[in-house]
Amino acid sequence: MEAYTAAQVRAAEAPLLAAGVPLMARAAAALAREIRLLLPADRPGSVLLLVGPGNNGGDALFAGAELASLGSAVTVLPTSDRLHDEGRAAAVDAGARMLSADIATEDTATVARDCDVIVDGILGTGTSASTALRGRAREIVAAIRTVLAGEHPPIVVAVDLPSGVHPDDGSVPDPTVLPADVTVTFGACKTGLLIAPAADYVGRLVVVDIGLGPELERIVAGA
Repeated sequence: MEAYTAAQVRAAEAPLLAAGVPLMARAAAALAREIRLLLPADRPGSVLLLVGPGNNGGDALFAGAELASLGSAVTVLPTSDRLHDEGRAAAVDAGARMLSADIATEDTATVARDCDVIVDGILGTGTSASTALRGRAREIVAAIRTVLAGEHPPIVVAVDLPSGVHPDDGSVPDPTVLPADVTVTFGACKTGLLIAPAADYVGRLVVVDIGLGPELERIVAGA
């Protein structure tokens, strides 16, 4: 599998974003499609979104909006005070339930235990300089890790990469990371997802084509 650094992927995205290509919409639609495949076949199912402040969180929110519009019970747990504004509005308009980032640790575990799928949309490739989770985000992930150790744990889907792993070198500076059952990565595989120890957190890797191929080829050819 060909893999690229986070900087190469961002460079490939830049001209498309400047041209108004809806990369986030493409990514969110693909993410929602993959999550739907993991939900129970006999009922709409329930989804918990762990949402950080960046575009990674935006992808999760827009995917959550689509899932909520199809009948799934979607709950949004912010991991910071800031969220992608348009994504938040879309999720709320579709009927998603918004929790407070200050939810108690035991309540976080209860919400996680009661859902079918947990979506890790906390950090993306834009945080490659310092990938370890901190503050409230780390507390939330630590609480949910205890749930994953129990019987019949929810399925974990990572958005682009498991939050807390380095997208380029595969390092994991702090083991407080949600091990994903499925990682849905956008545009191209990031090199770190194939390198231990990060690779141990990735689960099944799904690479979604959002139209970066020609730009990535140009960037690699000019390297």
